[in-house]
Amino acid sequence: MIKKFVLIAILFLCLFSCKTVDINKTLDITLTTIQATEKAARPISDEEEYYIGRAVAARMFLYYTLYENHELTNYINSIGKVIALHSEKPFTFGGYHFALLNSNEINAFACPGGIVFLTKGMLKLAKSEDELAAIVAHEIAHVNHRDGINSIKQARWTEALTIIGTTAAKQYGDEDLLKLVNIFENSIDDILKTLIVNGYSKTREYAADEKALQYLAKAGYNPYALLNVLERLRQSTKSEGGILNTHPDTTDRINNLKDKIPVVSLDLNAFKKRTLRFNSFVKE
Repeated sequence: MIKKFVLIAILFLCLFSCKTVDINKTLDITLTTIQATEKAARPISDEEEYYIGRAVAARMFLYYTLYENHELTNYINSIGKVIALHSEKPFTFGGYHFALLNSNEINAFACPGGIVFLTKGMLKLAKSEDELAAIVAHEIAHVNHRDGINSIKQARWTEALTIIGTTAAKQYGDEDLLKLVNIFENSIDDILKTLIVNGYSKTREYAADEKALQYLAKAGYNPYALLNVLERLRQSTKSEGGILNTHPDTTDRINNLKDKIPVVSLDLNAFKKRTLRFNSFVKE
């Protein structure tokens, strides 16, 4: 529809112009413009989101260091991948990956494409596997909702795709390449600023909380675990972590969820096994 409308509009202007027009040349320019416009209007693909997410994750290490505990990291990954299987997007282009940051700050970050970081401080907030799963589920919801990638200013993405759409890769000039590099760098900065400084809107955080409840229930975890985590978070102080500075008021988050808890039938034996497993990996 866009292609047809633009083509008709340009041909109409050409036909009624006072100047002599090379119709073939005009058509070539018109079609090139249409193709560039269509490309600039498309959303970021899963593959593009993956590479942007990797760059965001790499930049995160300017602020935090990785906590290297392979057994614990593998344990968190096993929980995360189970939760992801019960989400709208069980698999991403590069897969889900979960890691710990060596910081006592209470925080967690979902990079575009499925890379999720939890700080040691956030891990300590969890007192059971179900509560750890609740923290992870909230971050997976952000990935599913593409909240990170949507932090990129639309003007940057449109400009990048316009350059890509109008120029063959082998014909990029130095100016085009410099523009693309700057756009990419600024896009990473947009996401990092959202994750670390500004946070998401209340609407996005509420949506992630609500989806987390559904993921937990479908995966066999206790959805009330998310409320337990939030209640413990409410008792924390802002000096203990950035999450209280970048998220909506914790009391408001709890009140938003109270009438949205899914009804589930919990297996007490399975819960006991999960608790033993959690205690064996997460040592005080």
